[in-house]
Amino acid sequence: MSAMPSRRAVVLGAAGAGIGAALPATRAYATGGGDGVPVGTPPVLLTEQATRRLLVLDPRRRVWDPEADPSVVRWAFSPVGDPRYEDLLPDVSWVYPCEAKVRLHRRRTYVLTTASFGFVAVVEHPTGRRYWGTAIGPGDDLFNPHSAEILPDGNVAVACSTGARVRLYAASQGPRATRFAEAELKGAHALHWDRARQVLRALGDDELVTYAVGGTAARPTLERKDAVGLPVGTPGKTPGGHDLFPVAGRRGRLWVTTNAAVFQYEPKGRVFVQDFAGAAEISRKSVKAVGDDPRTGQVLTTVPEPGLGETWWTTTVSVHRPESAYKLVDGGIYKARWWLPY
Repeated sequence: MSAMPSRRAVVLGAAGAGIGAALPATRAYATGGGDGVPVGTPPVLLTEQATRRLLVLDPRRRVWDPEADPSVVRWAFSPVGDPRYEDLLPDVSWVYPCEAKVRLHRRRTYVLTTASFGFVAVVEHPTGRRYWGTAIGPGDDLFNPHSAEILPDGNVAVACSTGARVRLYAASQGPRATRFAEAELKGAHALHWDRARQVLRALGDDELVTYAVGGTAARPTLERKDAVGLPVGTPGKTPGGHDLFPVAGRRGRLWVTTNAAVFQYEPKGRVFVQDFAGAAEISRKSVKAVGDDPRTGQVLTTVPEPGLGETWWTTTVSVHRPESAYKLVDGGIYKARWWLPY
């Protein structure tokens, strides 16, 4: 996804006032059952760009229509109008939210989020409290922060796709910490902290890169250690790495999506494979997000559909193993994740 600055006025005008809502944590963890949904299915976290919100939605309902039935929303977040994020200029930086993933850090649950026009934050769930945040070139997509990851020391890495760089912020030093280290990476799209190997992995247009993190929490450093080329879908064209996410049902492996397909990366063999169950249905072009639920075996993916407000939007969250789907009425979904704090 590459947001277009020329559309900014249109997007901002259509979005309306932001929200910041949090329901009790017990509701956010309600699981599926009924309407053909397997028992134990976790809620779904998604980036909803049409209304500029993050939403956690009820997995027991196949069709979500928050306007007609607000009860489908278990948790929602927008920094617009929230004084805790005012300095990040969310009116102009919180445009096209493009990442949302849930992480556990020091016994607290956080949602990591980025938006194409500069907003980056680690948001405590369910309070909406700001752990840390920044705005990178707010109001434009010249940097386009596309993903984030929190490290064990509390620092936060950010992948900037248009800006072609990975930054590591000293977020452990406070909610408004600004110091960072950075490394260049063409098309930086996604990040994952490898706990077993204690390295940061970053997905770019052409390669999966491994970085060593050094220095101190207050003055971190990034050092490129290794890289593996992505599988080429079309000869002569960039693979276009997009999503990078841990395989919950197979420890050590990582989901990797490109412009052409979906793979799993096996670090031991340094290979990209498609030997996973349901590969024929899961792997297809332009998958923006992928993840599995280890309890039920279900896999979520999002793929753009035609005829919506932006070419990268969808109203559908595809579910595999078995095949089914969720639908968000009037939605502009970019990514969807199972609500699985990691």
